[in-house]
Amino acid sequence: MSEQPAPAVESATDAKPAEDDEQRKPTPTLLEQMGGISGLIYSSVPIVVFVLANYLFEWQVALWAAVGVAVAIAVLRLVRREPIQPAISGLFGIAVAAFITIRTGSAKGFFAFGIWSSLVYCGAFLISALVRWPLAGVIWSTLNNTGFKWRADRSARLYYDIATLVWILVFGSKFVVQQWLYDQNNVGLLGLARIAMGYPLTAIAIAVTVWAVRKADKRLALLAAEETAPAEPEAA
Repeated sequence: MSEQPAPAVESATDAKPAEDDEQRKPTPTLLEQMGGISGLIYSSVPIVVFVLANYLFEWQVALWAAVGVAVAIAVLRLVRREPIQPAISGLFGIAVAAFITIRTGSAKGFFAFGIWSSLVYCGAFLISALVRWPLAGVIWSTLNNTGFKWRADRSARLYYDIATLVWILVFGSKFVVQQWLYDQNNVGLLGLARIAMGYPLTAIAIAVTVWAVRKADKRLALLAAEETAPAEPEAA
C-alpha cells in the first residue's frame, strides 16, 4: 500500500513564506501616509486655482473652479489607484471652505476654515504638552502602532515635548499671520501665505518630529539593554 503525503504539514509550510512577507512589509512613512509628494502637490492646486480665478473673475467663478479641480483630483487618484484618503480629506476641506465662502459672500471666506483650524490644532498641541501627553509622540505612536512606553521615561518624553512645541509654533504663526491678512481683506497674499506657510513650516515640524522619534527610540533601546544586561557578581 502506497504512503499518502501529509497535506496539512505542507500547507502549513507553504503558509510560512506568506506570513514572513507580511511581517517584512515596511511600515509606511509619515510622508506616504499623507499621500506622498503628489498628495502634497495636489492639495495646493485648488488653492492656486481659487486665487488665480478670483483675480481674473469673480469669487463665484473661483469657488466653483476650485471645487471642480478638487473633485477631478479625487477622481484621478481613484482611477490611478493611489491613496484616496488625502484626496477625500482635501475635498472635505474645500467643501467646507466653499460653504463658508457662500455664507459670507466674500472671497476671503474661502480661507476662514484653514485659519481657524490652525488655531484649534495649536490649542490641541498646547494642551497635550501641558498634560504630559505630547501630541507629536501620541500621533506618531498611533500611526506606527509602537505604543507609549516613551511616556514612562522623562528624557524620551522631553524629545516629543520639543517636537510638539515646534508644531505649536507652526500652527500659531499660521493663525496669526493669516488672520491678520484676513482682516486686511488681502485675498491674494492670503492665498500666498496659505501655500508658503504650509509646506516649508510643515517640513520643518516633520523633520523635528523624526529627530525626536529617533532620539526617543535610541533612549528606550538603551534602557531596554540595561534592563536585560546580566548583573555583575558581587566582590567577595
